Amino acid sequence: MKKIAMMNPIVEIDGDEMARVMWHWVKEKLIEPYVDLKVEYYDLHIKVRDETNDEITIRAAEAIKRVGVAVKCATITPNAERVKEYNLKKEWRSPNATIREILDGTLFRAPIIVSNIKPAVRFWTKPIVVARHAFGDIYSGIGIRFDEPGEAYLVYRSVGGREYTVKIGSFSSPGVIQAYYNLDKSIYSFARAVFKYALIFNLDVWFAAKETISKVYDARFKEVFQEVYEKEFREEFSRRGLKYEYYLIDDAYSRAMRSEGGFVWAAKNYDGDVLSDMIASAYSGSLAMMTSELLSPEGYYMAEAAHGTVQRHYYKYLKGEKTSTNPTAIIFAWAKGLRRRGELDKNSDLIKFAEALEKAVIKTIEVDRIMTQDIAKVSDPPVNMVATTEEFIEAVRKNLEHILQHQEF
Repeated sequence: MKKIAMMNPIVEIDGDEMARVMWHWVKEKLIEPYVDLKVEYYDLHIKVRDETNDEITIRAAEAIKRVGVAVKCATITPNAERVKEYNLKKEWRSPNATIREILDGTLFRAPIIVSNIKPAVRFWTKPIVVARHAFGDIYSGIGIRFDEPGEAYLVYRSVGGREYTVKIGSFSSPGVIQAYYNLDKSIYSFARAVFKYALIFNLDVWFAAKETISKVYDARFKEVFQEVYEKEFREEFSRRGLKYEYYLIDDAYSRAMRSEGGFVWAAKNYDGDVLSDMIASAYSGSLAMMTSELLSPEGYYMAEAAHGTVQRHYYKYLKGEKTSTNPTAIIFAWAKGLRRRGELDKNSDLIKFAEALEKAVIKTIEVDRIMTQDIAKVSDPPVNMVATTEEFIEAVRKNLEHILQHQEF
């Protein structure tokens, strides 16, 4: 079979540690032999970010705006220990946060479902996609710790000279205060990205907050979502038989536990961060079985694995030891990026290849029952083989070859 042609490139963003090792194995074994791969490459290894004062991250994000589609490997967000380990100039911020802000993107995380790994919630037969508003909220919060009685006020001074002052409270003993914010522009972008994603994948949408308690902050999110839905998406949702529902967040959790899944659950930044990890754990117990997609209102798209750089396995790899690190989410990131490129270019061969790649992974886990150690322990029925990373990729390659041989291009 001749290699599948690509009309336009995708942006490839390289990363760190064991994720980087697996990234290149997947590319070399499962992509390049079958696709005439066109990429615009950016290396976000922690040392490259340090050497360029993180300008490489900004260039990568701007490239996504030009090219439209990206695939990204997991990257280190350095803390004090990492600064010392890699002899860095400073604790550089999260590359994902920088890219999200530049693209004004919303983060979508979905479990990869296989029949022999049963969700902890027995009703869940379809994926729950968590849409996280990755801007502002607690992650941009400013805190104060106080050690004597006093009063606190929230003050806003506009550029026009107006001033708004609200008393937070009077305090008789030591404590802490935190303030955080969001912007209407970002909330509108969040809502539009959620509804657009739902239309792409034909899914209902839930949005959950707590406006009965947070009567200004959460209420604004609720207002914007309802406005965007009514003005821009209600007609198309109705035509397709899709629904948009708003729930108080505690009600949403209880409803989700009784549902079969199969919807996009939109959540504010902190809520989405916690919820996505809970969903990953409940479906398979492993972040390596969860996809992560970034979508902006303009349609800029980036696929990546939900997990991190897998530091502990990387140290074993450096010692020459074989590891059983799960590359499933990395394979799916490549597949989703190639599919999106194919959809935008109307390249049916590339779309079919991406679908075949995902099927090859599922067949390896479901039918062959070959798995890495993280999911082997929860497999029902038991596994036939606990594979190293390279053995798993090779098993996927064999299944991919078989699928491609029986698929028309």
